[in-house]
Amino acid sequence: MTLSELAEALGAELVGPGGEAEVLGVSGLDDGAPGYITYAEDARRLKVAEAGPALAVIVPAHIEESEKPLLRVSNPRLAYASALSLLMPESELPVGVHPTAQIGEGVKLGAAVAIGAHSVIGDGSEIGDGTQIHPLVAVGRGVRLGDRCRIFPQVVLYDQVSLGSGVIVHAGTVIGSEGFGYAHDGEISFKVPHIGTVIIEDDVEIGANCTVDRGTTGATVIGSGTKIDNLVQIAHNVKIGKNCLLAAQVGLSGSVVLGDGVVMAGQAGIADHVTVGEKVIGGARAAIWRDVPPGTAVLGMPARPKGEQLRIDAAAAKLPHLVRAIRELERRLAEIESGLKDRGK
Repeated sequence: MTLSELAEALGAELVGPGGEAEVLGVSGLDDGAPGYITYAEDARRLKVAEAGPALAVIVPAHIEESEKPLLRVSNPRLAYASALSLLMPESELPVGVHPTAQIGEGVKLGAAVAIGAHSVIGDGSEIGDGTQIHPLVAVGRGVRLGDRCRIFPQVVLYDQVSLGSGVIVHAGTVIGSEGFGYAHDGEISFKVPHIGTVIIEDDVEIGANCTVDRGTTGATVIGSGTKIDNLVQIAHNVKIGKNCLLAAQVGLSGSVVLGDGVVMAGQAGIADHVTVGEKVIGGARAAIWRDVPPGTAVLGMPARPKGEQLRIDAAAAKLPHLVRAIRELERRLAEIESGLKDRGK
């Protein structure tokens, strides 16, 4: 499309000439090319973009002029993402069932479904309209997938799990495996069967090589709009609210409850049966071991309110100096005590 057409599609204000120029694609600041557009979130990055070959730059609305044509918007990163979707859409599987796929008895396939090579769909499962199941996917019995889902290679969906519409599951993820639950007689660990399920609501995206365990009884639930990075572990009976963000290597123990809008940074972990309130932010490697009230930011191991943990970190940086100071005080005290003893004689 032309630059003018792209501006209209993004709801952007085009500033400068070149509206009829053809837009060839979208790039970052460091990999620009002639005919491509990029984005800059501030004036400093705009200077980098101006020095490159990009055709035009998506910028915040407060930036008024540049050496290059501008697409002014209120949210440059969101407009950048929209431009990527418009100009460089992901490839799709051809509609239909590949000859090597295995479809069980009683399976219901919606309109325009695509099922790739060597995938297996278990008995009684339902696949919604426009859903794409890539090669080498294993879908169990009685699974429900909504419309427009994308299931990438080597995903495993165990029996009876349910995915809403618009769900994306990346390669290698396992949904519905049994949780880590055992009963002990003092010597031997006996397996506790997990007979529950997993319910994933609409527009959830789950990264590569994640695991979502089924409930012991009841369901493990992931709320609509939640986005989960790679290598995340979600244990049995966890309840995740809507529009949460979980970064790589987050671990949620059994029966954890996350409110809506929770953000957990990389390698953060939550102990079992802990409730985390709405819009809580857990910093990287935070070890959350007790309930966290809504709207709180926590850091550290164990996790504490952000301000408290920052003061602890600042104090810890002074420890080498304090150790030296204490040793000096101990030496001087020993000298004083020795002098007092000599006077006593």
